[in-house]
Amino acid sequence: MIDAKKAITKFLAGAALALLTGVAAPAFAASEVKAVVNGTAITSGDVAKRQAFLRLQHTKADAKAAEEQLIDEALKRQEVARVRMSVSQQDVDASFARFSAGNKLSPEQMSQILDRAGVGVDHFKAFIAVQMSWPRIVNARYGSTSRLSNYDLVSRMMQNNKQKPVTTEYMLQQIIFVVPQAKRNAITGKRKGEAEASRSKFPGCDQAKVFAATMRDVSVRDLGRMLAPEIPPDWKPLVEQAKGNTTGTRVTDKGVEYLAICSQRQVSDDQAAEMVFRQEDLGKSKDSKDATPENENSKKYLDELRKKAQIAYR
Repeated sequence: MIDAKKAITKFLAGAALALLTGVAAPAFAASEVKAVVNGTAITSGDVAKRQAFLRLQHTKADAKAAEEQLIDEALKRQEVARVRMSVSQQDVDASFARFSAGNKLSPEQMSQILDRAGVGVDHFKAFIAVQMSWPRIVNARYGSTSRLSNYDLVSRMMQNNKQKPVTTEYMLQQIIFVVPQAKRNAITGKRKGEAEASRSKFPGCDQAKVFAATMRDVSVRDLGRMLAPEIPPDWKPLVEQAKGNTTGTRVTDKGVEYLAICSQRQVSDDQAAEMVFRQEDLGKSKDSKDATPENENSKKYLDELRKKAQIAYR
């Protein structure tokens, strides 16, 4: 799996250079279908944009490599949609804005760079969306890392002066003010206001479903026990900064959401210890080039999708 941060950062450096040196977008011939992945067409125009993307990363940019990368992304995107774990368009736009700002550019200027380089902002944002969403479903299926053995757990605790690390245990519910995709632009602002207003009236987790039934298109999902290191990065700061029994709201692909904190306490059991140690290991390995369980699981997952897929080359 491509490392999203490294790939995008590398791309931006090349794209900025392309703008400064006056590299123009290649001229594209009329598009024709090059491959069909479970009914989704990949065109020669898509392949040409991916080749431009790869050239800016200074990596192999032949048509075959670009096509195979797009097939992999199509399979990932379809699986993300199937399990309904896609990041929201707002998350993608925010990521795009952060990368633009990190390169001292506005989103508009970055869009001009993308167009001039022959990649295009829509192609780039589609890439970002896959890179942000795919790790979520890999982690949901396999777990973020392989479990520590009892021996490893005891050894780590011995290194920690025989003390199990302490973390916070939360019992959580997810409150979703549903926004249909077709109405996102029209009603998201209104739904956000409704969600914010409901937080001050939230009666507690025991009455959450009864409370939701008094409002239109509001659902409640029980998340159960979740330790602090398990909380997704998008939600973590909101949970940690929560005042009272609800977090702030977020706009997601489902609508406008907030989390209800049913209870929280400090724990130091074996599961909590393992979770803390795994989080420490993940932090230490972020800059490592060695294979990780996440990368291995990603490859395994993608290989399964390829075996089941109907892929037709033209």
